[in-house]
Amino acid sequence: METVQTALWVVVLLVVLAILFDFMNGFHDAANSIATVVSTGVLKPGQAVLFAAFFNVVAILVFHLSVAATVGKGIVQPGVVDTHVVFGALVGAITWNLLTWYYGIPSSSSHALIGGIVGSVIAKAGAGALVSAGILKTVAFIFVSPLLGFVLGSLMMVIVAWLFRRARPSKVDKWFRRLQLISAGAYSLGHGGNDAQKTIGIIWMLLIATGYSAATDKSPPTWVILTCYAAIGAGTMFGGWRIVKTMGQKITKLKPVGGFCAETGGALTLFLATALGIPVSTTHTITGAIVGVGSVQRASAVRWGVAGNIVWAWIFTIPASAFVAAMAYWISLQLY
Repeated sequence: METVQTALWVVVLLVVLAILFDFMNGFHDAANSIATVVSTGVLKPGQAVLFAAFFNVVAILVFHLSVAATVGKGIVQPGVVDTHVVFGALVGAITWNLLTWYYGIPSSSSHALIGGIVGSVIAKAGAGALVSAGILKTVAFIFVSPLLGFVLGSLMMVIVAWLFRRARPSKVDKWFRRLQLISAGAYSLGHGGNDAQKTIGIIWMLLIATGYSAATDKSPPTWVILTCYAAIGAGTMFGGWRIVKTMGQKITKLKPVGGFCAETGGALTLFLATALGIPVSTTHTITGAIVGVGSVQRASAVRWGVAGNIVWAWIFTIPASAFVAAMAYWISLQLY
């Protein structure tokens, strides 16, 4: 266990780095919440990011801290985490986020962080130091969350198409422009509820490792919770427009009815995962839902080449961020 006296300056710097990651998470993943509502023309970009940021922060009042508990206590064996491990994890996650943002690839900030933790821990203590149950359910939802988003998004589209089969297209468009505000708000709520908790979890992990929080505490300090939700909301307000274009226009052409179905299917998936304490990718979820909506119209409506490139990014996220995190861990051992 590191002493509080020697770890103080390191802990402060690592908390700042974690908040930076949280801000970048909101910035990188803003597209998840607003791409559909922007691409359908329901909201202007500036309005959309403020709308999404508001619901990201409001999520603090809705969801329990189950995901934070999984990240903070359910990924790594007790006693293994130190400041070097946290530093490596954050550097690995931030590096992958910057790389994928630059190229406009909708990858997962969540799995970048999990990959970072895995890489750092293995570099220090080997794979045996990981909690297999926490890792397995996180990895499983790499596949489950987009599949569930796909199923629910396409199911919503089928139901809506049947219910409004006799309605005039112009009237349907008018109704769903309004309804899409509800679905976009719900998805932003789910995004804030799941993603902000991952940073809460890693800061909690750090505080336990350095003696600032007890391992027996049932929840992290209040200042951690408030700061992380504020940071992800601020990041969302700045938005990641490169990824918005990919999500909202390149995968499939969306109308308000399709945007509503994709966001609703995605939001239901996020609510379920957050309730179960599973850190999932909001990016994977909404991408699956968008593809599901597009495929209901016709298979050719989906640009499968773009979707395939996104899937490859998903596959590489955890190993790539884990590799960078392992390197950062070894570097940090030389720095302090």
